[in-house]
Amino acid sequence: MNGKSQTRDYRGIWILLWTFCALAGVVLAAWLISDAGIPDIVDRQLTEEERTKVISRNSPLIDYIYLSPMADFPRKEPIRKITIHHMADTISLERLGEVFAEQDRRASANYAVDIEGGIALYVEERNRAWTSSSPENDHQAVTIEVANDETGGDWHVSDESYEALIELCTDICRRNGIQELIYTGDAEGNLTTHKMFKADTICPGPYLESRMSEIAETVNRRLQEMD
Repeated sequence: MNGKSQTRDYRGIWILLWTFCALAGVVLAAWLISDAGIPDIVDRQLTEEERTKVISRNSPLIDYIYLSPMADFPRKEPIRKITIHHMADTISLERLGEVFAEQDRRASANYAVDIEGGIALYVEERNRAWTSSSPENDHQAVTIEVANDETGGDWHVSDESYEALIELCTDICRRNGIQELIYTGDAEGNLTTHKMFKADTICPGPYLESRMSEIAETVNRRLQEMD
């Protein structure tokens, strides 16, 4: 091999190494930027002072908090909607917090309601939860998971869960300036459901779906009573 061939070979190796390092740098920078956007109160137990501050920015009805990293920080749109889901399960708020912290799940919700009417916060309202298979919807919506008290069938929810859901929706509307909830049965309203954005799901289940108009009417009546 002559000197010119060796020079070309070395040059090719250095170009490959430089390209690899440049790509690695881009990936590392993107990861650092993404990670830097996650608040340090996410994915850990909060101090009492931190808990108080988080509640002050969200609903005073909160009983449990475990903030999920599966979210966009912050959301890109003002809050205009509420989207209701069901858990398709009877799991506890604590267990759901563990699920929403799992990296491979890539799912979360702003709030959840358990079968006894307890309310949890997993993604602060100012951030977008990964809930409805529609980033466009979720950037505008506060999303709520509701526990079922039966598995299958109509996916019924308890009276305690239903009442807590009404209270939470009323509080969300009041604090975010939503003067009226409108359920149209499709994505045009500002009260939406998961199945409007994902064809292969029945979420929030027949029971809650059958009461969506009633939910909107009840929340609107309570908002009017507050005026």
